[in-house]
Amino acid sequence: MSKRILMVVTTADTMKEGHKTGLWLSEFGEAYIEFEKLGYQITVASPLGGKAPVDDRSLEGGETPQEILDTAKYLEDTVKLEKIVGATTFDAIFMPGGHGTMFDLPENDKLQHLIREFYESNKIVASVCHGPAGLVGVTLSDGTPLVSGKTITAFTDEEERETTLDQFMPFLLESRLRELGAEFVTKANWSDHVEVDGNLITGQNPQSTTSVAKEVVKKLS
Repeated sequence: MSKRILMVVTTADTMKEGHKTGLWLSEFGEAYIEFEKLGYQITVASPLGGKAPVDDRSLEGGETPQEILDTAKYLEDTVKLEKIVGATTFDAIFMPGGHGTMFDLPENDKLQHLIREFYESNKIVASVCHGPAGLVGVTLSDGTPLVSGKTITAFTDEEERETTLDQFMPFLLESRLRELGAEFVTKANWSDHVEVDGNLITGQNPQSTTSVAKEVVKKLS
């Protein structure tokens, strides 16, 4: 029986002051490829459904491998999150980043319920870079924040300042996760860094995507 992954991507295409944003393509594509080569069934969902916006900055430099560019076709018609019945039909949820996630994942009730259900059913909850923005609003059945006391990572405040986009964010992700009680671990900017706390798997930045996906695979096998 092949494993089933729910990938949740942003549909927010603007930051504060109208700056364009969206999904960071490599964080979606690298994970998609890792899952696909093992024959996993992948469902791509988003808050609004339909086409997910790709952040142009994630394509800059002309160095994006063709196999990553080719995964953009799976973003043309995403399933609306509201249509996902629950966690029962999936083995893991994976949230790639992109600055868009900071605007439409933290307060999405449906996503919060899904993540709680995944986590409390001992299923894998994985995210990378700004993807952990999806964890910010999640509380467990006993009312405590999911991230409280958990060892995690995400895009760091220092990395955010280096991008100079910190001023256009609704909040800083590392700071918010720390406020919620997370044991937040940082490594040097842009280093491949993954934290695993039980079934909660997080990666620091785009460089960590493949490592996060491989941890998901390891747990599922």
